[in-house]
Amino acid sequence: MLTIGFDVGGTNVRGVVLRPGSTEPLAIRRARTRPDGDVLVETIVDVTNGLIDDIGEPVDAVGLGMAALMDSEGTLRYAPNIPGVVNYPLVPKVVERLGLPVVAENDATAATWAEAKYGAGIGHDHMAFVALGTGIGTGFVLDGKLHRGAHGYAGEAGHITIQRDGPQHITGASGPWEYFASGNGLGILARRWAAEGRVDALVERAGSVAAIRGEHVNELLNEGEPGIEALIARFARDVAVGMADLVYVLDPEIIVLGGGLVDLGECLRKNIEDSLAERILGAAYRPRVPVVTAKLGSYAGAIGSAALAAELVS
Repeated sequence: MLTIGFDVGGTNVRGVVLRPGSTEPLAIRRARTRPDGDVLVETIVDVTNGLIDDIGEPVDAVGLGMAALMDSEGTLRYAPNIPGVVNYPLVPKVVERLGLPVVAENDATAATWAEAKYGAGIGHDHMAFVALGTGIGTGFVLDGKLHRGAHGYAGEAGHITIQRDGPQHITGASGPWEYFASGNGLGILARRWAAEGRVDALVERAGSVAAIRGEHVNELLNEGEPGIEALIARFARDVAVGMADLVYVLDPEIIVLGGGLVDLGECLRKNIEDSLAERILGAAYRPRVPVVTAKLGSYAGAIGSAALAAELVS
C-alpha cells in the first residue's frame, strides 16, 4: 500500500509518497500555494499525479495536512495564511478529482500523529505536541488516540490568553500565548533586550534594533555570544506558561517540542523543561513531565497526513 501525505501552508504545498510504517519518502514534490480554493485543488491534484508518475505505481489514499481550521466533514473553514479560501469543501472537491479516499487535518494535528507513531512520542499514550515556529501549533494524543475535538478544531492552544490586557496579536486578540512564545515572540523579546542594551551583539549582527529576528539569536547562540543563553532562558519561561496550562488540563506523559525553534537546541529544550517544572503546582508530588525534541523535522506534517490516509484504507 502507498499513500500520499501533504503539508499545505500559506507559501508552499509539499507532497510525499510513503509506505505504511516508513518515514522515508519515495518521492517528494513541491508547488506554490495560491489563495483560491479551486486553484488549491488543482495544485493538489497536479502534485498527486506528478508523484504517481514519479514512482510508477498507483496510490491508495491521500492525506492533507492543512495550516487551517479543517472541520470533521473536510471543509476548510478558515486559513489565516490562505485568505482567499474560506468555508471551502476541500476534501469533497479533491475526492471528486482524484477518485481516491482523502482525509484532511490541521497540519499540527497531522505532525502530532507522526511524532506519536514514528517519532519522539513512541510508547506514550498521552502526549502533547508543541511546534514553535512563526506561530505555535499544538496537537494531542489521549489514550493512544489523536484528539480532534467535537468539530475537528482541537489543538489551537497557541491562542490561549495568558495576559488578558496584553499586547495585541496579529489576530486581533490581546495577550495570547503565541504572541510571547513563538518565533515572532522571540524576535520581539530580542529587540526589547537589544533596545535596553542587554545584548549589543544583536544590534551589531542585524544592523539595527528593528531588524533583529529570531535567526540572529540562533546565530549568536551557536557562536557562544554572552547574554544569549540568558535571553533564551527568559523566552523559555514564556513557553512554559502555556505548556503548564496544557499539563493542568491534559496531564500528558510527555511533551514533544517541534517547529523551527528547535534549532536553538538543548539550551532551549532544557530551559523550557526546567521552567515548566517550576510552574507546576504540586510538582514535588507528581511525575515530572519531560520535554523532548521532535524527531521528524519539517516533514512531520506530511508524514502524519500519509499515516492518517493509510488508516482510511487499512
